[in-house]
Amino acid sequence: MAMAYGKPAVLGAALIAALPLWAQETVITAHGISTFGELQLPADFTHLPYVNPDAPKGGEISIWQPGGFDSMNPYSVKGRAAALSSAPYESILAGTADEIGAAYCFLCTTMEYPEDRSWVIFNLRPEVTFSDGTPMTAEDVLFTYQTFLEKGLTDFRTVLATQVEGVEVLDPHRIKFTFKPGVPHRDLPADMGGLPVMSKAHYEANNLDLEESSMTPALGTGPYMPGRVDVGKSVSWVRNPDYWGADLPMNKGRSNFDTIRIEYYADYDAAFEGFKAGSYTFRNEASSVKWATGYDFPEVAAGHIVKADLPNGNKATGQAFLFNMRREKFQDPRVREAIGLMFNFEWSNATLFYGIYARITSVWENTWLAATGTPSSEETAILQPLVDEGLLPASILTDEAVMPPTSGERQLDRANLRRASALLDEAGWTVGSDGMRRNAAGQVLSVEMLNDSPSFDRIMNPYIENLKALGVDAKLTRVDNAQMESRTRPPSYDFDMVTGNARSNYISGAELKQFYGSETADISAFNVMGLKSPAVDKLVDVAMASASLEDLTVATQALDRVLRAERFWVPQFYKNSHTVAYYNMFEHPETLPPYALGELDFWWYNAEKAEALRAARVLR
Repeated sequence: MAMAYGKPAVLGAALIAALPLWAQETVITAHGISTFGELQLPADFTHLPYVNPDAPKGGEISIWQPGGFDSMNPYSVKGRAAALSSAPYESILAGTADEIGAAYCFLCTTMEYPEDRSWVIFNLRPEVTFSDGTPMTAEDVLFTYQTFLEKGLTDFRTVLATQVEGVEVLDPHRIKFTFKPGVPHRDLPADMGGLPVMSKAHYEANNLDLEESSMTPALGTGPYMPGRVDVGKSVSWVRNPDYWGADLPMNKGRSNFDTIRIEYYADYDAAFEGFKAGSYTFRNEASSVKWATGYDFPEVAAGHIVKADLPNGNKATGQAFLFNMRREKFQDPRVREAIGLMFNFEWSNATLFYGIYARITSVWENTWLAATGTPSSEETAILQPLVDEGLLPASILTDEAVMPPTSGERQLDRANLRRASALLDEAGWTVGSDGMRRNAAGQVLSVEMLNDSPSFDRIMNPYIENLKALGVDAKLTRVDNAQMESRTRPPSYDFDMVTGNARSNYISGAELKQFYGSETADISAFNVMGLKSPAVDKLVDVAMASASLEDLTVATQALDRVLRAERFWVPQFYKNSHTVAYYNMFEHPETLPPYALGELDFWWYNAEKAEALRAARVLR
């Protein structure tokens, strides 16, 4: 989930006043917390079920990233943070890759909370140390919380400020979060346990500022520390030999590589050539044409490089072309629907993608949470009041969930062109003698698509051509990574359309306010499209307040239905497998967990295989 932060600490008297209330409450003491139901792992579990607890430690794994970086601070919108720059920071609770809605004690031994989850106490492990060997205490947790509250991303703190009443340090290894009455408490203990922890002493000694870009990272408790840094070109993370949590059951069989290295490349083709040359050793292939035609070089044929299609049970990423609905021309849903009709997924998949992708249709694609068909009676019970209030059209109760259009085998689908033309005519964008569409004020309907990935040009250019056939003044503008971040983040939001993600989680909570809430729409780094919908805001509240998985499922399906009807996106594509290639010196558990590939987490290095590759002069 996205992080968010609440109100400053309330100490001393607040604790004393609360003591009589504690005595009257049923307090649960546990090794973790589940949103709904029971935790799968018992308190005495010895290791995660999907890892190899005997995996050897050692070696290096290396991957690639596009563009460059100029900061080691992952929590600021200023600058571009290095890949994995959040790796040094751990949180009080940790999730697993095979269980949804579960959070287990990690920096804590146990947690205490009442049945209504109106507060939570974390009993911190006294053995936890930062990577410089200094102990972590509750004061560091409090300091980190307050720092994010004052200097964290605006949308994060906006949301949690409405939920957290106060924070109290009870003793050096106990800290209590108290939540405001009248707000849903279901997720808040786990949310607070998900906050990162940084060293107060290191932060202050180095005059760090969370809001600023900096090449000096904050100090965390994690297994990896910064290694060699070549600004904008490469960064390495090295395993801490004195890591405090090496023998923790949650960590057995994990963090196996001595070094994780990231190499930066200006474009996709250069990165692929770098992989073939051995400049880095693991590649999660995102290009369908590369996957279909690019892996015919000798190292693959000889078995020196493994090309594998591994199962992926993850929810789709919600990848889509996103409209900037802050712009007047996109505020009419007919305009957005017409532009969406001109993206031909079927032709793209057959011609460009070699048929390996499926269309994204839902914000919760590839899960049981996606809306289907017409609303169920349970969904209708949620939606009807919003219709009665005039926040939704009555058709939401009878129409099937909005699906992306289906196109023919030709790049320009004539039927969809006619439908799009009719929609724009209705919206007042009519065709002039020059073939361009203008409104009553004589303004041309223009659409600029931003792109910072050269490999994506081949997908966007046919879309641009189709829009031009519709009479839209469409163009593709190539920008670098820094420009892309600057133009798509607050406060500028200087774009028409951009490839991004319609975000979601399996267990929907407060993060939905950051993704889709009206309150944060003009300050959020996640609500890129600027969606402001009173109906969506109320559905988010319903999802946050759901007391059972069944209730949450219905609420999420209703929300998905309404989000799709907003047409703030032109959904793209996903694949339900990991297409990976790697030098034949890495190994992984035979059965991977459903929600993680885990190549940097629980894969490991086989030294004998690596030596054989060196002997064959495959590795540098």
